Amino acid sequence: MALKDAFGITYSGATEAGFSSYARAVRELQCFIGDPVESIDRAIADDPAFVMAHVFKGYLFGLATERDASAVAQSCHVAALPLAATAREKAHVAALGHLAAGRWHEASRLLEDIAIDFPLDAVALQTGHQIDFFTGNARMLRDRIGRALPTWQKGMPGYHAILGMQAFGLEEMGDYARAESFGRQAVEIEPRDGWAQHAVAHVMEMQSRQRDGIAWMRANPEAWTKESFLQVHNWWHLALFHYDLGQTDEVLGLYDGPIYGQSSTLALNMVDASAILWRLHLGGTDVGDRWQALAANWMPKAAASHYAFNDAHAMMAFVGARLEAAAKTLIDAQREAMQGSDDNAAFTRDVGHPLTLAIKAFGDGNYDESVRLIRPIRSIAHRFGGSHAQRDVIDLTLIEAALRAGDTALARALTAERQLARPDSPLSSLLSRRASDLSEN
Repeated sequence: MALKDAFGITYSGATEAGFSSYARAVRELQCFIGDPVESIDRAIADDPAFVMAHVFKGYLFGLATERDASAVAQSCHVAALPLAATAREKAHVAALGHLAAGRWHEASRLLEDIAIDFPLDAVALQTGHQIDFFTGNARMLRDRIGRALPTWQKGMPGYHAILGMQAFGLEEMGDYARAESFGRQAVEIEPRDGWAQHAVAHVMEMQSRQRDGIAWMRANPEAWTKESFLQVHNWWHLALFHYDLGQTDEVLGLYDGPIYGQSSTLALNMVDASAILWRLHLGGTDVGDRWQALAANWMPKAAASHYAFNDAHAMMAFVGARLEAAAKTLIDAQREAMQGSDDNAAFTRDVGHPLTLAIKAFGDGNYDESVRLIRPIRSIAHRFGGSHAQRDVIDLTLIEAALRAGDTALARALTAERQLARPDSPLSSLLSRRASDLSEN
């Protein structure tokens, strides 16, 4: 049996009942709301031979950046392999196989080809877009969607998500005016589109429009928080605006509330928690016992070293909580990961391991060593994933290490660089003043 959707795309093994749940799961992922896993499980229960239902579930878990979730993605791939499928669906099955095995770049290329042939395949576009994010491929974040955009029209189901993804891709490529326009259009069509909301926040972060960013996030928080599994990350963006303004109490209030008040054990949420506490730590803020609770949740993942970007943020927590044994476990796990054949081996070798060592060195007060380790990786840091806003913590750590090491020339150079890139940032001005004071002492 086969069924066609509103775009004329065929779905093998699907009935109306199963496809209804599949479509719900797709919409939930496009908005980052609800429980797409529950919805897709319902589709599989109704239609066990629905190949794309198994693939979609596998994508959800494969994109979680956690070892246990990857095991689920592998099971979904195994379930999908023997099922009847079109050539498009077989390509999806193959892409899932690569993703589940940690071959992010191979999965990306297959999804790219699917979307070229089927530009209305929303799942191929969104999964590919997320992989572009996790591999730090800014150009493909823009161009994967840009290629398909002419085929999409206002009024089509999921059009807002296409605009929102295009907005984020444009932002990561520095096309801020168009990025903001696309993002605002997406939110106007679908106010619950958390990814589009976040794309506009990224624009304002990169342009140091802190007060605009606060107003944007505060205008309608109900829309982007209700049943949203992206809300922690979006609250983190709000915290960044307050952080740049030096409003530490606001940042801590957000941390203790919507960012980490419920102590999530999901790596994606813990990354945000580590990232905001580390920024405060760099500025000399005493965050009390917050590090201990966060580090405790990172500890079970320390020996996995499944995704290098996560490792660096786990090390921030271990340093903050002064957990030497956990830090050693993580470093040993990274050394093992670098011997692997998956893409994380390269993520770790090129960026993740030296950065993790640099964070550890910073925590030990060995600021010269931290500087030495970070400087060579700054220009290639995108290789281990994340956005410009997320990777900014690398530059902030380097600047703070140079300041604390008393390296006057480097500190002045780095802060001048930041002042040029972010002239309207109060934090840029603060760091420049500190570098200037250093040279006068």
